[in-house]
Amino acid sequence: MTSGAFTQPSCKVVVLISGNGSNLQALIDYPQTHYVISQVISNRSDAYGLQRAELAGISTAVLDHKRFATRESFDEALIRLIDARQPDLVVLAGFMRILSSGFVQHYAGRLLNIHPSLLPLYKGTNTHQRVLDAGDRVHGVSVHFVTEELDGGPVVAQAIIPVFEGDSKETLAQRVATQEHRLYPEVVSWFAAGRLRMFDNGTACLDQLILPAQGVQFNAEQR
Repeated sequence: MTSGAFTQPSCKVVVLISGNGSNLQALIDYPQTHYVISQVISNRSDAYGLQRAELAGISTAVLDHKRFATRESFDEALIRLIDARQPDLVVLAGFMRILSSGFVQHYAGRLLNIHPSLLPLYKGTNTHQRVLDAGDRVHGVSVHFVTEELDGGPVVAQAIIPVFEGDSKETLAQRVATQEHRLYPEVVSWFAAGRLRMFDNGTACLDQLILPAQGVQFNAEQR
């Protein structure tokens, strides 16, 4: 290859959203050469993230879950829509749907999610207030492979922030979001570069090393 030659990204990514799309924007803005976002799909037509994608020249689609009688029928239609793009990776970026087991199994090992807590702590919603109520001294965000367990699956990486005296759920949410926007594109880039994989036994591997239960941990103040 001659100096300055351009190589097309080899990893095609489909991103699923439901709302604002701030993590989508972080994925769009990340300075990398390994992945390309081939489509952004939302279950809500008013999701602002669709505008973010269109401004970036990325194809968008809307699949309204309210048009389907069951979760499974929606997920089957979503699979058909995603697979038309033949992606290497599906990224959940604020996609507010509980996925059926059939969907998760279909994309096993190539489905990533981000969750605003240090998993396995505080699965589900309202994580920032739960951290405050528990009196925890640290909080953070986790990126993990998706399995059938809600907010389960092997953790790939976590960014840890301190909880300060006087913090509210709003201040914690803001500081966690900052770390989400740094961590998620980095992990997606690991996968796209062939460095990150999930094995059939439910463990994650980075650079041919099995990751510990909490994945790669970053102290946000030291990054």
